[in-house]
Amino acid sequence: MTALAAAARPYLAFARTSFLNILAYRARYFVGVLTYFFNATVWYYIWRALFHEKGEGATLGGFTFPQMLTYVATGWALRSFYFNEVDRDIASQVREGRLAMTLVKPVDVQAMTLSQALGESAFRLVLFTLPIGLLLVVVYPVLPPASPAALALYLLSGLLSALLVGAINFCVGLVAIRTTSILGVLRAKYLVLEVLSGLLVPVAFFPEPVRKVLVWLPFLHMNDTPGRIWLGLATGADAARALGLQAAWVVALLLLGRLLWKATARRIEVQGG
Repeated sequence: MTALAAAARPYLAFARTSFLNILAYRARYFVGVLTYFFNATVWYYIWRALFHEKGEGATLGGFTFPQMLTYVATGWALRSFYFNEVDRDIASQVREGRLAMTLVKPVDVQAMTLSQALGESAFRLVLFTLPIGLLLVVVYPVLPPASPAALALYLLSGLLSALLVGAINFCVGLVAIRTTSILGVLRAKYLVLEVLSGLLVPVAFFPEPVRKVLVWLPFLHMNDTPGRIWLGLATGADAARALGLQAAWVVALLLLGRLLWKATARRIEVQGG
């Protein structure tokens, strides 16, 4: 246990440093709270108009209006927690020549990067996610979690979402080592994640053949799985299966990232400096 604690100590330090670095620019997060609230508000009025057209008590995609509002609110609040830019940071290290300093550190690069992502998420949880969630609950009639168990599973799924996004972003960031610039890749990534995760449109609205494929991909587990758990639409065996797939994708993407790093590290060319 002592050896494990000693091995984990450097990565806890990286997480703490990431937390403190973002704290230095906390003013932008006050604006970010309003930005996320604005995004949720836009979708609130869009869905309200669609449900109003269908009539009182209507359902769309298996959701009532209160459920849809809650799905949107929990989705945007969760995104404010798991969002990170470790891929952009890796690309910046490549361009500026700072990657060489990372390589000489006696630590595992992937574990260090993931620790930094989790440190950023810890900051976001305190000064971003909680204020956004509170603001949405005060302004809109957001439904509470279906049960205490649903709340606990939602929090677990949210943590897995942060790990999932961190693993994806590490893989994307490694592309910069071969291409130097990944601006186009980042734009495509943001679009794919927001659409296929259910953040913009619930997965239930996708055509049946697409849904059958998405169930086995990692993207919907970022937002759709936690949202359905919160609402009680995924319980018991369904919730366990969804969380199992979410955890399996975290492990698979971490292993993929490790393989990509081993293959890419042999071809590193340091720029700038």
